Amino acid sequence: MSHRIKEALIEVGISQTELAKRLGKGFNMVNLYATNRVQPPIPVLYRIAEILNVDVRTLLVPNEIKK
Repeated sequence: MSHRIKEALIEVGISQTELAKRLGKGFNMVNLYATNRVQPPIPVLYRIAEILNVDVRTLLVPNEIKK
């Protein structure tokens, strides 16, 4: 998953703190997801994609080709 969650947060302009709040998770857990030290469970990954308004595949593909 590389650091796509962190990259997507930056692209969308949402902080890890805000994502944690919206997910109902602690900042530390979201930071572990964002720094790729812990893989989020699939349902959480889908929720992250929903919050960031991105396709879940964006979070799975290391370097998505942009058109």
